[in-house]
Amino acid sequence: MKLMTAIIKPHKLDDVREALHQIGISGMTVEEVKGYGRQKGHTELYRGAEYVVEFQPKVKITIGIADEQVDPAIDAICKAAATGKIGDGKIFVAPLEQSVRIRTGETGQEAL
Repeated sequence: MKLMTAIIKPHKLDDVREALHQIGISGMTVEEVKGYGRQKGHTELYRGAEYVVEFQPKVKITIGIADEQVDPAIDAICKAAATGKIGDGKIFVAPLEQSVRIRTGETGQEAL
């Protein structure tokens, strides 16, 4: 099992959710986050004052998936989230040692 974390642009969330649903991944946790990578923020003008916006709004998606779903999930996220512009996001994959469905007590891959 793997724990996959994807950081994407907020307006791409519905596209990514649909792409994952089409390959059989229906559960996910979504958080609104802020961050920056290579784009390093930008300058905006508000009421005549210029200020720097360093942290960009992003969406963090976390999913627990079976090992064989990793590559299809990465492909689906990359295709759905890509705009071709800087700041499209990142995907991180880490080992997931255990999962438990609280309601039924199922463990391991059955709990995903």
